Amino acid sequence: MFQLDLAPADPILGLTETFKADTHPDKINLGVGVYQDATGKTPILKAVTQAETRLLETETSKSYLSIPGVPEVATYTQELLFGAGHSIIKDGRAKTAQTPGGTGALRVAADFLLRAAPKATVWISNPSWANHRAIFEAAGFPVKDYRYYDKASQGLDGEGFMADLEGVSEGDVVILHGCCHNPSGIDLDQAAWEAIAAQAKAKKLICLVDFAYQGFGEGLEEDRAGLHVLLDAGLAVLVASSYSKNFGLYNERIGAITVVEETANDAVNAFSHVQAAIRAIYSSPPAHGGKIVATILGDATLKALWIQELADMRARIKEMRHAFVQGMADRQQAVDFDFINHQKGMFSFSGLTQEQVLKLRADNHIYIVGSGRINVAGITPANIDPLCDAIAKVL
Repeated sequence: MFQLDLAPADPILGLTETFKADTHPDKINLGVGVYQDATGKTPILKAVTQAETRLLETETSKSYLSIPGVPEVATYTQELLFGAGHSIIKDGRAKTAQTPGGTGALRVAADFLLRAAPKATVWISNPSWANHRAIFEAAGFPVKDYRYYDKASQGLDGEGFMADLEGVSEGDVVILHGCCHNPSGIDLDQAAWEAIAAQAKAKKLICLVDFAYQGFGEGLEEDRAGLHVLLDAGLAVLVASSYSKNFGLYNERIGAITVVEETANDAVNAFSHVQAAIRAIYSSPPAHGGKIVATILGDATLKALWIQELADMRARIKEMRHAFVQGMADRQQAVDFDFINHQKGMFSFSGLTQEQVLKLRADNHIYIVGSGRINVAGITPANIDPLCDAIAKVL
């Protein structure tokens, strides 16, 4: 019936399947994009377990949620993004809907933007999360790159970034990583955010901030600094939030889409189109993940426990960054890996070539994305020595 060729495998999810099929006892997975603890497991947070226990004891219905989802998710998402009592919240300039994960938030944003800016081009960083392009092209937008990563310096390509930003047309959409850039780990600094805000204001650009890793960089408040540069400039923005990483709720698919407008009336109007987009895609979101997040953020004790667990995850990632850099320095002097200490979040561009990545997989059962992106959270005290030994040999 359908005359179709085989669709290409997702470069990351396909790598995970190859890893699972590998029977070697000492295999290492640095490709999968999930947090892992010191034992290599993706844990259920204690705050989540306690919240679920409460839900099981008190839940009385499995009826549909409304289109925007659990109401408290909207309330607490805005507090995480803006800060409790922020003028944006008081003035009613923000509206939030719960979504099936951060991916769902981005797809809702894409369909909303088809209504709001149908002639826009969507700009993504080079490199960016692979699904950014897929989501917005599937929605019908042309997608272009702006320069971001400088391979020579292993840092931000500031000149290329600014040059490309100046070439963006009026009314276009710019997707920005709120923090912990995926896949490079290289974040924008204050000056870059201010330059973006100035260009967005001058050219009436629409800024969509993908905030998938709030709390994984420097902290919940620190990681929203770039977003606040845009907000302080008076810009209307969209924010796609994810609770997969900072709550460890990967398989519950819980995220949120927030629209910030210049006035409360504009926010109401825009949000009506967000809800229309949701209705056409999935009608209403799944309840369990949203109720977990709402329960934790609505209880002072559980929230404090979650913040501490988030800090522990963040600290472990930083510890593994430092340990890897030191381990490589102890083994060789050909490549200085100190740049990894200056990246943030779970991911880093290692500088490894595709040839080196394939050799590590064939010889040492170490799985890394072809671009050389590594998940630092996949490094553990048990595997760091064999990992550094193997990488030193392929350099």
